[in-house]
Amino acid sequence: MTEEKKKVLSYIDEKADVIIDASDKIWEYAELSLREYKSGDLYAKVLKEEGFEVEHPFCGIETAFRASYGSGKPVIGILAEYDALTGLSQEAGSTERKELVPNGNGHGCGHNLLGAGSMAAAFAVKHYLEEKGEGSGKVILYGCPGEEGAATKAFMARDGVFAECDVALTWHPGNVNQVTSGTCNTCIQTEYKFTGIASHAAGAPDKGRSALDAVELMNIGVQFLREHMPDGARIHYSITDAGGDSPNVVQPRAQVLYMVRSVWAKDALALQERVDRIALAASMMTDTKMEKKFIDGCSNTVPNKALETLLWENFNEVGLPAYTKEELAYAKALYDSVEMKSTELPGDAVSESQEIYDFVDEKSCHGTTPMNEFLVPYYYSEKQRMGSTDVGDVSWCVPTAQINTATYPAQAPGHSWQNVSCGHTSIAHKGMLAAGKILAATAIDLIEKPEALKEAKDEYKKKMKRYGGYYCPVPEGAVPVVPGEKM
Repeated sequence: MTEEKKKVLSYIDEKADVIIDASDKIWEYAELSLREYKSGDLYAKVLKEEGFEVEHPFCGIETAFRASYGSGKPVIGILAEYDALTGLSQEAGSTERKELVPNGNGHGCGHNLLGAGSMAAAFAVKHYLEEKGEGSGKVILYGCPGEEGAATKAFMARDGVFAECDVALTWHPGNVNQVTSGTCNTCIQTEYKFTGIASHAAGAPDKGRSALDAVELMNIGVQFLREHMPDGARIHYSITDAGGDSPNVVQPRAQVLYMVRSVWAKDALALQERVDRIALAASMMTDTKMEKKFIDGCSNTVPNKALETLLWENFNEVGLPAYTKEELAYAKALYDSVEMKSTELPGDAVSESQEIYDFVDEKSCHGTTPMNEFLVPYYYSEKQRMGSTDVGDVSWCVPTAQINTATYPAQAPGHSWQNVSCGHTSIAHKGMLAAGKILAATAIDLIEKPEALKEAKDEYKKKMKRYGGYYCPVPEGAVPVVPGEKM
């Protein structure tokens, strides 16, 4: 690592208290998707104090922001998230389940760390650009709320927000250190509301029209559809309003939330149309009225080998955190608290490379190490993974890549109380600061080495030609909404 890069990255250490304070406060706020008012305000305040030009709200989304510094090319985009999850309130640093607030919220996906770590990277790149002088480039930190159920990056992508960037970088907290590759699923969420006519279920059943019957018939229709859809596709649903608690009333209202997934957006959109027709048919069979509401949609990710390789090189240069005996003892206690442990080794690439499998198997002591204190070797992939992320939509707009750093013990499940507990500790802080340094170092390389940036952009252009361009799953006119609210 060059002395100049070391100097820039040391700025993150200088600002560590500010970064950790932001992460911990957002952990405490634990605000749900599209309700991150305190979190958004905090970021806007801190970034303004650090000399960024801040737009908040942004892109018509109350809790979103855009913070920029610099001028000229290239423009480096960095993505931040900060929404929490329901039912995961948890005491910090505890090795057993202890709610802070009964049925409260918690950062089980680590977005308090994600946002603050991305902000750390933006701090360092800004410091670097200040030293370089005007016209040497720009850094933009995008505050993207509602990743858990609103997919605001997809709405931003639809509106052309990321067209101003040359590349985008991000990260996600996890229990392993790796550069992520491969693709995932496009995902579309739609709510269906059925309205019928109430009547006495015994005395006047002929006068009623059951909305609950419509929901059940829709669900049956979709079950039969499963046999006739592509192997990689997925459909899930949740009845969000069953109409009431009285069986002697013909239910006049009912509502169901559907999630349709397939790798490619065009295929997911086609499958979504089939689900829509089933919903309409269910309303016709029951003589009820059907309304549908688009909730969100996000596309699969487009991997970029050039950017991922650059992240891998900087991951090795920055290195991994060292832990104290106390931290490792805490990690071991959390590790032991996980009842259903996975039999798979950590890291995405272990299923694709025997060499990587053997490396991880040795380093993790056959998957039994409480803290993954190693970097999984990089492996470029286009393999489909079943989950979904709105980072995918950014990757269809500009070259995009991301990493994971270990902010939790091994085996800690996603969206778990163990993650919430650890997310307010020094283990998480160390992983977060490391992620900020890796992203910042990569951004500096992209500014310093035009050939590296060109390679990433050339790869992106070839893939866009190969894939046929971006099919945005978000329709024109749709706005981000909170799922589950009654229509």
